[in-house]
Amino acid sequence: MTIEWRYTIHPRLSVLSLAGYLGAEAVGRFDGSVGWVLARGNGPVILDLTNLRGWSAGGQLAVAEAARRLDAEGRRLELAAIPADGSLVPTGDHPEIPVHCDLPAALAAHGGHGGEQREWCSDEWPGSATSRTRFRNGRP
Repeated sequence: MTIEWRYTIHPRLSVLSLAGYLGAEAVGRFDGSVGWVLARGNGPVILDLTNLRGWSAGGQLAVAEAARRLDAEGRRLELAAIPADGSLVPTGDHPEIPVHCDLPAALAAHGGHGGEQREWCSDEWPGSATSRTRFRNGRP
């Protein structure tokens, strides 16, 4: 099982949303989505886990590694709507990762999002019949 992702650039921040289960089989795909984020946008990145069914310890470590990668580029990772157990495996060597109860709270912490600018998503992003078109064309 793998994950699907959607990346949305807002005026002062970006949102990377995940759906599925972030386990060992999905870490490579997650790392690729973080690479996509690093190549686009600027400012903090909110990792929206609203549609994530769960994550393994390895998936959590991949999130900590994403925080390090973003920090190296001067960007901060924040989490929204972490899975039910409410934990993140601490590694002790990643930057602080703020945690918000849900995506609206995370956006509000940044003064709202002021409208989406651009969006990309993987082929099977849930609830979107036009996902493939948006991903290929890079337009909302």
